[in-house]
Amino acid sequence: MRLDRIFFFAAIVTLMIGCKKDPNAKDQVDQTEEKQEQKQEKTVQKFDYVVEQFADIKVLRYQIPGWENLTLKEQKLVYYLTQAGLSGRDIMWDQNYRYNLTIRKALEKIYTSYEGDKNATEWKTFETYLKRVWFSNGIHHHYSNGKIKPEFSKDYFSSLLAATGVEVSKDVYEVIFNDKDAKKVNQAKGVDNVALSAVNFYGPEVTNDDVTSFYAKKKSPDATKPLSYGLNSQLVKENGELKERVYKSGGLYGAAIDEIIKWLEKAQEVAENKAQGDALGLLIQYYKTGDLQTWDDYNVAWTAATEGNIDYINSFIEVYNDPLGYRGSYETVVQIKDFDMSKKMSVLSENAQWFEDNSPLMDAHKKDSVVGVSYKVVAVAGEAGDASPSTPIGVNLPNANWIRAAVGSKSVSLGNIIEAYSNAGGSGRLKEFVHDKEEFELEEKYGQLADKLHTALHEVIGHASGQLNPGVGETKETLKNYASTMEEGRADLVGLYYLMDPKLQELELVEDWEKTGKAAYDGYIRNGLMTQLIRLSLGDEVEEAHMRNRQWVSGWAFEQGKKDNVIEKVTREGKTYFNINDYTKLREIFGRLLRETQRIKSEGDYKAAEALVEGYGVKVDQAIHAEVLKRNEQFTSAPYSGFVNPVLVPETNEKGEITKINVTQPKGFVTQMLEYSKNYNFLPEVN
Repeated sequence: MRLDRIFFFAAIVTLMIGCKKDPNAKDQVDQTEEKQEQKQEKTVQKFDYVVEQFADIKVLRYQIPGWENLTLKEQKLVYYLTQAGLSGRDIMWDQNYRYNLTIRKALEKIYTSYEGDKNATEWKTFETYLKRVWFSNGIHHHYSNGKIKPEFSKDYFSSLLAATGVEVSKDVYEVIFNDKDAKKVNQAKGVDNVALSAVNFYGPEVTNDDVTSFYAKKKSPDATKPLSYGLNSQLVKENGELKERVYKSGGLYGAAIDEIIKWLEKAQEVAENKAQGDALGLLIQYYKTGDLQTWDDYNVAWTAATEGNIDYINSFIEVYNDPLGYRGSYETVVQIKDFDMSKKMSVLSENAQWFEDNSPLMDAHKKDSVVGVSYKVVAVAGEAGDASPSTPIGVNLPNANWIRAAVGSKSVSLGNIIEAYSNAGGSGRLKEFVHDKEEFELEEKYGQLADKLHTALHEVIGHASGQLNPGVGETKETLKNYASTMEEGRADLVGLYYLMDPKLQELELVEDWEKTGKAAYDGYIRNGLMTQLIRLSLGDEVEEAHMRNRQWVSGWAFEQGKKDNVIEKVTREGKTYFNINDYTKLREIFGRLLRETQRIKSEGDYKAAEALVEGYGVKVDQAIHAEVLKRNEQFTSAPYSGFVNPVLVPETNEKGEITKINVTQPKGFVTQMLEYSKNYNFLPEVN
């Protein structure tokens, strides 16, 4: 599970280390004034986080702090893991939509070979369309799931094809412009979600009923340790019979997977310790065989391998892109431990049992023993697949409930990603949507820490908390298309409940628990009821799991507190604001909702999940939405952000041995996307 991108990013707390002058140093009186100015300019030069902006997207860059402190062996490990991740990049493109690779390659060939007028308006719209497709790993928007509409005409596109000699099939040509396959993931109620989702996890004739009936017949060898059936395969019909096409060496995506294996084997050779090396060995075996028991064995080993400076996420993991929550999207994140911040935040994992014992859950739904919850703040060194260019800010894995209960989990906060978001933002939108000066000042002073703590509580305590009732199936089977948003909402509610608890001050995580909690509550309600709507077009419903959970949590809390005016809807000078009048009662409401959400998960109560999500998380107040969009027009900063990756460049000796690895920044978003397509192009396109 992961904590997704947050719309208003407050900067996290950073530690500033001042420069000290050596008192024994002799003044250099012979230094010229010009050299002094150059030295001063170099000293104050700041890292430029913003790469470019187009459409509704801002592309950023991030640094890798601590890289120079790694040994050469550790740097090699990071390099091999990032190469493994990038080698599977095209898998994500194909998973997102069957024609994505064909379309991308056609667009890129046009872009690199066209010799016509590149100042023309339609060429500029073509460039923007290509960039949006790159950012979304396909032709469907990375967040709304709707198909990206080109702003150039069919005739202009035909002229580009003719001018560059690029050929595409009629189906591929038409699908760029028509309404076919309009939604990558369709989560609407009362429809066949599989049949109406363009995501390439299922064959064209497969339906909801096919999927549920197919997996209902699957029985795990050990019922207490259910295998993740469907996680690493495509389900298709051949001659009317359902069949899985497994992602593995020699199977579906085999050419890319063989490249992944090649780099993982190199990584295993430079593993930091035996536990890490053994886990990598199991991951390699999983890629070779596609065996789901090996996948579980790997996750157990990976979760237990907590020593070392380097860690990683790699494989088919999150199921948000499957309308029924079975199939994992390919993703990789390579991480370097931030020792200082990890030490400060380890207090949460050390006190995980206290949080479980004192939660408002029913006793039957609490874990008697919360085991193995590790928490680290990390610096990302590279991402690919579903984690790039648009990245999470926090991750808790593995996803299997039984492994979490029996072995534990790993939670990470992507510190340098959060820092980059923070340094690239501004406070203009915040001033526009806060209710008053007090709310603004709380956010400015305490919002930074509140954001960081909510991420940590969400990942460390939230996803690790609670348990299923005996005999209740996996959440994807019981809650089906509502499983992802219910789990994310549940983890959010754990964080919200404890953000207003004096225990945080007792643990020395905050200086003022009440004001930090108030800032967190203000931000969550403001975002859930208003500001996240900037991400939608007027008339749209909420589709994405994280957006849904923020809206149903906020909407339910608002309604429950109406009698006591806990959250007040204020209209002033034609503008709407939501003002929290009673934070203590709001915490009680969050606690009741957390208790009910856990009950729904523990009992597998599909109808209750449906009522909660459909009743509060899907429909949008059109009047407020129109107002929010209008108020947002004054701001030029894009509502979505993502990243280019730093480039790791190895130096070798005459024997071809790596002697050093340098960190450089790409020239730009376009350059990196084209280089990735050239260097990690291992899958055939589909026409």
